[in-house]
Amino acid sequence: MRRVVVLALLALALPLAAWADGIDISNQFGSLAISNAGIVSTNSALRSWGSFAPGGTLGSVSYTTGALISGSLLGGGTFSAAGSTFDILGIGKWAKALTGCPSCTNPVSLFAGSFVGPILWTLDSAGKGGSDVFTLSGEISGTLWNGRTVTGSTSQTIFTTNGQLVQEGVAHIRTGTTSLTVPEPGTLGLLGAGLVGIAGMFRRKRIGT
Repeated sequence: MRRVVVLALLALALPLAAWADGIDISNQFGSLAISNAGIVSTNSALRSWGSFAPGGTLGSVSYTTGALISGSLLGGGTFSAAGSTFDILGIGKWAKALTGCPSCTNPVSLFAGSFVGPILWTLDSAGKGGSDVFTLSGEISGTLWNGRTVTGSTSQTIFTTNGQLVQEGVAHIRTGTTSLTVPEPGTLGLLGAGLVGIAGMFRRKRIGT
C-alpha cells in the first residue's frame, strides 16, 4: 500500500519537473524588412542553444509577423500572428549530435513554429536622427527536431542606426532571447491521478476486509 502511494506522489510531482525543463536560446545580428504589412527577419545568428554556447554561430533564427493591427511603426503597436513564422536552424556537428537526431542532415530544423496571439511592438527609446530602439515580443508555439510540441516566448531588441527610420523599412537586430518550455504534463498528470485512484481502491479494499 505504502509503495503505491509513494508512486502516486512521484507521478504527481513529475509534471512540475516537466514544466521546469526548458531551452533558453539567444540570437544576435541580422536585418529586418519592416512595413505595415509585417516584419520579415532572416538569418539572425543563433548564438546559444540551452547550455551549448561555444561563442560562435550555431545556426540561424528567422521569423515573420502578420500585418500591423494597431498603433504605428514609429510609436509602437501590435502585429498580427496570422501567417507568422518562427524558425530556428542548427548547422554543424553539434546539431546532428542532438539526442534523437542521429540521421538529421544540415541544416537541422531545431524548432519550426509561429507566433501565437498578438505580437507586441514597443518603442523603448527614440534617439536623434531616427536611431530608435524597439522590442518585438510575443508567445510562440511549434515543434522541436524530435517531434515534441513546445511553447515559449521571445523578445527581440530591434534598432535603427545611421539616420535610418523604421518607416523606411530597414532595421537591425541587436539581441534576441527565446525560452521554450518542454511540457508533457497532461499525460504525466493523468498517470498520477490514475495511481492515486488505484491507491484509493486498495485502501477501500483493505478497510472493507
